[in-house]
Amino acid sequence: FAKTCASVEKLCVLYLCVTQGGHAGLSSYELERLENIRQNQAFLSSINLFQTAIEKGVTVRKSLRLQSLTLPPKPGERQLYRLVKPPGPLLMKPVNMEDEAKLPSQLLELFSELDLKEYCSALKNMTKTENRVAKVLKKRLVTAAFHPCTSSLLMATGNTLGNVALWKLDSDWGNDGVLRFEPHALAVACIAFSRAHPTHLLSLSRDGSLRCMDVQKAVFDDVYDSEEQLRTFDFLSHDCTSLVVGHFNGKVAIVDRRTPGNSHESIHSLKYTHSLLCVSVHPLQKQYFAVAENKYVNIYDSRYLKKKKKSKTVSRLHGYSLSIHSAYFSPRTGNRVLTSCNDGYIRIYDTSAVTKKAPLLTSIKHKMQTASYKIKVSAVWDPKREDCFVVGSTPKPHSVKVFHESGKLLHSFVDRDNVTSELYVTALHPTRNALLGGNGSGQLHVFSD
Repeated sequence: FAKTCASVEKLCVLYLCVTQGGHAGLSSYELERLENIRQNQAFLSSINLFQTAIEKGVTVRKSLRLQSLTLPPKPGERQLYRLVKPPGPLLMKPVNMEDEAKLPSQLLELFSELDLKEYCSALKNMTKTENRVAKVLKKRLVTAAFHPCTSSLLMATGNTLGNVALWKLDSDWGNDGVLRFEPHALAVACIAFSRAHPTHLLSLSRDGSLRCMDVQKAVFDDVYDSEEQLRTFDFLSHDCTSLVVGHFNGKVAIVDRRTPGNSHESIHSLKYTHSLLCVSVHPLQKQYFAVAENKYVNIYDSRYLKKKKKSKTVSRLHGYSLSIHSAYFSPRTGNRVLTSCNDGYIRIYDTSAVTKKAPLLTSIKHKMQTASYKIKVSAVWDPKREDCFVVGSTPKPHSVKVFHESGKLLHSFVDRDNVTSELYVTALHPTRNALLGGNGSGQLHVFSD
């Protein structure tokens, strides 16, 4: 641009020389050209094109604080609003169906199909060999459980004499890899490993005692003693320090292991005074527990139990004509309750919402009674799943059956050569593919991969 302006100035000087000194031999075309240049120069000068632009310097910013000046007020913050759904679970209601319409029954089956195929494949790989059976105790086994360790299969069981045994598969402990103890005077009715303290094994007996085998201290600690017969217990807190203990006469005791002594924090009467056969605590909402009370299955809230009056139920499972000997919340969510009744049916209820009357989902015909009227067969959940359970089968050939919550039979564990009596005590490992079954002669049989 500067070069252009200089050229224009030279031409203007030349024009002035021509106009002042004559044509100097220029043609009419050149004179016309010079006139045009002069007019352009006059126009450019009129708009100040040849003036140099003023350069703006960098603005010096000074701190208001250093100048002792008051800060200006902050601009008002804009309130941002967004549309959200209400918190908590939302019902699956298709917007393109009528309000009362239910989800298609095949929907859950399709969602679970692949998962069930893998599960069934794992069940088929679980077999039994000669070294997977042991005479762990004398007399009839009543209860059994797997320790959660995965490096080896470690099992605990209790019998009608008040004995407790530990059996580690493929070990040389004691006789046949079994360690036997005598912590109780009467039958061991319930046994469970502490999920928070894996060195603790709790056992409850009908002699009125609840003890804790502490392997680290090598003692059976006295947790709770009662003059009444005890029937069952479950952990009422995630750290397994609080327990709900069921008395045979229909009462429940709240026991806190952190409190010195071996008494209860409180004892409560339930709605019915019938014998109490089973207690199961909700896995997530620990304030709720289900109770099998003779011909009734009720759900209570431990926060509202009465000491002098009969406690009110928050939900009831209907449909029984004979006594129920077990009722268990599903292990992961508590959205189902699995019951076993003397009327020959296994029932599954929907407890995803705590309502006055829990809806019945499935009924499965299954023989619950054995050759002895004292022995009851109970269905128990697979702790690895939310929708499958196992139960001993009394008709020959004796077996343990695995069912889906829909009522579909998934697998049967059979060993015609070694299993010659009913395996009415059953349990599954919490993480490994392993199943145990106990019989009336004190034997444990193990199926594993």
